[in-house]
Amino acid sequence: MQVLKFGGTSVGKPERMKSIAEIITRNNEPKIVVLSALSGTTNALVSIGESLAADNKEAAKEKIETLRTHYNGFISELLSTEAKRTEANAVINEHFEFFSITLKISFNEALNRDILAQGELMSTKLFTLYLQEIGISAALLPALDFMRTNEEGEPDLDLITDRLAAKLKEFHETPLLITQGYICKNYKGEIDNLQRGGSDYTASLIGAACRASEIQIWTDIDGMHNNDPRVVDKTYPIAELSFDEAAELAYFGAKILHPASIWPAQKYSIPVKLLNTLQPEAKGTVISKSTSPADVKAIAAKDGITAIKVKSTRMLLAYGFLRKIFEIFEKYRTPIDMITTSEVAVSVTIDDDEYLEKITQELSQFGEVEIDKDQTIICVVGNFVAEQKGIVNKTFESLSDIPIRMISYGGSRHNISLLTDSANKERALKQLNEHLFGLWHQFIVNLGSVCKDQQTQIG
Repeated sequence: MQVLKFGGTSVGKPERMKSIAEIITRNNEPKIVVLSALSGTTNALVSIGESLAADNKEAAKEKIETLRTHYNGFISELLSTEAKRTEANAVINEHFEFFSITLKISFNEALNRDILAQGELMSTKLFTLYLQEIGISAALLPALDFMRTNEEGEPDLDLITDRLAAKLKEFHETPLLITQGYICKNYKGEIDNLQRGGSDYTASLIGAACRASEIQIWTDIDGMHNNDPRVVDKTYPIAELSFDEAAELAYFGAKILHPASIWPAQKYSIPVKLLNTLQPEAKGTVISKSTSPADVKAIAAKDGITAIKVKSTRMLLAYGFLRKIFEIFEKYRTPIDMITTSEVAVSVTIDDDEYLEKITQELSQFGEVEIDKDQTIICVVGNFVAEQKGIVNKTFESLSDIPIRMISYGGSRHNISLLTDSANKERALKQLNEHLFGLWHQFIVNLGSVCKDQQTQIG
């Protein structure tokens, strides 16, 4: 069994959705295909929910009608037979009837989650109809029948495994199953979701639950790159990453992969492939237990970071001090990214400042609190990076003209993390790219030129 996930951009246009059909039928191995909502749909649904929350039902109605017009056009381009277009319109009518009902009832968070779930429900139904139209045997596998989260809002993998196994028995004669990413039910039985990027998470959880042979994450990028291609020129896809390396990169800003999506695959050593729907033959990136021996694999950056420093002379030789500090963050369910300490101070970073004011108030009882907002964590990831000679020197030499607020080194064998002001991010990424990868890139370019010249001479 293979698990293939396709994101919103991969199903954003009818022609792209059609190309997916070609990808998923390239071999006869049974597959579960996880789809996101059509590109732009989730944003539209969020906006509808915001208008309803503000009791601006006219604005919500207008947004619903705009979205309906989009789906009408999508259906007419996706499907060619009148029979399937009629089925598709009936499906969409049902969902938009639900949207009409939302205009007449009181808004609450549970209703908002119902609204957000409609995008994946519609995309999977339309894709299944298209597959049936072109003669491909496929069935809809409702994610709400097996995807569950616990009281902490975390996926319940054991329960997912049991319920998915039962559903797969129902479809044992169907080699191709289509299901929804992102959406689930919580422990109360209410419709919920795995937050933004949750379709990757869904695919990994399903892969772990059914012990898939591999998990494929299809996007419009040819694998995970060694740096952010939106900021840095001359980046390239990484051929191989270990689970730990990929987890570090995903957590610290590599947008191609949801950070939480690594651990379910890693638990059962299921390879994860990052592939490109626009270039299906490209090798992409393979994430597995093994990795290439390269010292430095990639650089990633995580924005929206807040640094918090607590300075206190009471910290000196005081056991239990850090425990008291961390208990405050636990109280407000605020994860910590980086930690550095001295004899008189401790500094941490967070990416969620919802409770920053309350956290600051409680921390102030232990000492002077300093807050730095608009920070960026830059991490250098590789195979046993912390044990390689010269990596640290190269890293700091490349950033010699950039102020560094915090350094985290030694906590992971795969990661060196640096904190700087976000205004320095672009320059830092470019300088690191040049110093850590510049010579290697130039070597590849030169090697390619030599090979080309030799072929010319032989010819």
